[in-house]
Amino acid sequence: MFATPAFAQAAASGGGAAGLIQFAPIVLIFVIMYFLMIRPQQKKVREHKAMIDALRRGDQVVTAGGLIGKVVKVGDTELEVELAPSVKVRVVRSTVTQVLSKTVPAEA
Repeated sequence: MFATPAFAQAAASGGGAAGLIQFAPIVLIFVIMYFLMIRPQQKKVREHKAMIDALRRGDQVVTAGGLIGKVVKVGDTELEVELAPSVKVRVVRSTVTQVLSKTVPAEA
């Protein structure tokens, strides 16, 4: 009665460009998260792996538990660390958080 036929018609669609513009903020958020969070974490993991791979006998290390000791024996997945004279413990390689002093290989 009070409605005219013009109001009853469906509105025309805007096209494909409008759909892409709606997803642009979401894509932008993921790009920003990649550069601010994911990429630095991957770099840190790579540096830690390189440090673990470079461990050798005689290095002084700090473990995740806070123990400071000297590497006595290096294995595939474990290290033997001397905490005090005649006190040796086995630790998992990945728990080493810091190398305090590196041993220098002897020149040939």
